[in-house]
Amino acid sequence: MTDPAKPGVFVRPFFEQKNRAFWLLQAAGWSGYLVLRSVSSISNGLSLAVIIAVVIESIIGYCITLLLSTLYGYYRSLPRVSLVLLTVFTLAIATALYAVLDAFSFSFIKLESPGINIKLVLGTIFLNFTVLAGWTALYFGINFYLIVEEQIDQLERLGSQASSAQLAMLRYQLNPHFLFNTLNSISTLVLLKQTERANAMLSRLSSFLRYTLANEPTAHVTIAQEVETLKLYLEIEKMRFEDRLRPSFSIDPRAAKARLPSLLLQPLVENAIKYAVTPREDGAEINVLARLNGDRVQISVSDTGPGLNEMKSRPSLSTGVGLANIRDRLVQAYGPDHKFETRSNPGGGFRVEIDIPFQLEEPTKEAA
Repeated sequence: MTDPAKPGVFVRPFFEQKNRAFWLLQAAGWSGYLVLRSVSSISNGLSLAVIIAVVIESIIGYCITLLLSTLYGYYRSLPRVSLVLLTVFTLAIATALYAVLDAFSFSFIKLESPGINIKLVLGTIFLNFTVLAGWTALYFGINFYLIVEEQIDQLERLGSQASSAQLAMLRYQLNPHFLFNTLNSISTLVLLKQTERANAMLSRLSSFLRYTLANEPTAHVTIAQEVETLKLYLEIEKMRFEDRLRPSFSIDPRAAKARLPSLLLQPLVENAIKYAVTPREDGAEINVLARLNGDRVQISVSDTGPGLNEMKSRPSLSTGVGLANIRDRLVQAYGPDHKFETRSNPGGGFRVEIDIPFQLEEPTKEAA
């Protein structure tokens, strides 16, 4: 794509108004032709009458190319073979007409037997053909350039839409087990007539779901907002697991304003609950850390559960779509400018580490 900041005619903003660009190029081209022809005539010691004839020649050429632009505009909607044949035929007719009018104007201005001089027509036909053929090549070249640029814009728009659709799909691919388990817990609390706890859990579930529905699936939020959402989610789960679930947060205040895709960390915490807290009677700790390192934000979610090796050795346990989901979302959001690693902690447990660029503003889509 051409950089609008670079000098020259062939930049995108110049062609945003096609009619204006055409008239500017038309005026500039024929003005330049008139100047060159006039300078050439003066340098050869020709009379003022010849200069007048050159002015008339330029005006005639200007008018003929206006007619050609109308015909070529119609031809462009035809099949390619018809376009080529009609263009060549029209160019030949226009060249002959230009040569006849050019010869007539020269003979009339010079007052040498006014009329059509066949020798003069044959003498000017090569120059007229060169001018009109060059104008024709520029016309189709510029229009081809604009068509290619428009197709590139369409591909970029389609790519952006596909990327947004994929991000939305990934965001909505959250594990529904959390919702089912929470509703079952609420149902159990109601049966046990623990209405206060049931109402509290229902209220927190409502707040969490309201947040997930309120934000755009492709939106980026600050780490502070993401942590608040995680705390809301953990409050719901803590009512199920009580003291077995022991979360902690260590958030660098400098990194709190950094942005990341919304609900990026929730599947990691959900996996930690599923594979570290649920299978153990004494539960586990879940630690969420975020810090700023230069212009990078480093985030980790770790637990004190069985660790990666034990999870792999047990067929019933798997990280499911959670980790793959996050990998795909990071690729969509940052391309290759990120790191995503999983490992077992030396003292036991599982850790996920994310490294992303430090961004303070919501990423914007490129304008087409």
